[in-house]
Amino acid sequence: MTERAKPTVYVDADACPVKQEIYRVASRYGLLVRVVSNSWMRIPDSDRIELEVVEKGEGVADDWIAERSGPCDIVITGDIPLASRCLKNGSSVLGNTGRPFTEDNIGDVLATRNLFADLREQGMTIRGPSPMSGPDRSRFLQAMDVLVNRLLRDAARKAGAP
Repeated sequence: MTERAKPTVYVDADACPVKQEIYRVASRYGLLVRVVSNSWMRIPDSDRIELEVVEKGEGVADDWIAERSGPCDIVITGDIPLASRCLKNGSSVLGNTGRPFTEDNIGDVLATRNLFADLREQGMTIRGPSPMSGPDRSRFLQAMDVLVNRLLRDAARKAGAP
């Protein structure tokens, strides 16, 4: 399988709690990881992991990822509008807790996000997400592994491999 047939993993990194898990799965499959952030951060010393530091500003990292991700790629983000944009590009999108964002569920997820934003604007206290736990990390690892395997199978099938 050619290198481009393998997915590139784009990480919306500024608030991503599962970077180490991403690096582990990507290393197992030899995938390129592009870590996108508004500021410098430490990444493992690997020629398969690149740090992309973009200008500071709202949505700059999101725009960078959305403009580059495509049908063979994986985007890891907790940002629901970014997930929606990347799905429109044909990318596979996985949330930080291992929940896949899909064309079938993104409308409901966006609607819920917007409802909670409206309630917060009206002064209601809405509890945020729970902190990451061990089972959350395990669920993420399993979901990413399943997603990578599916994309690699699909790419091999398209290339005519058995």
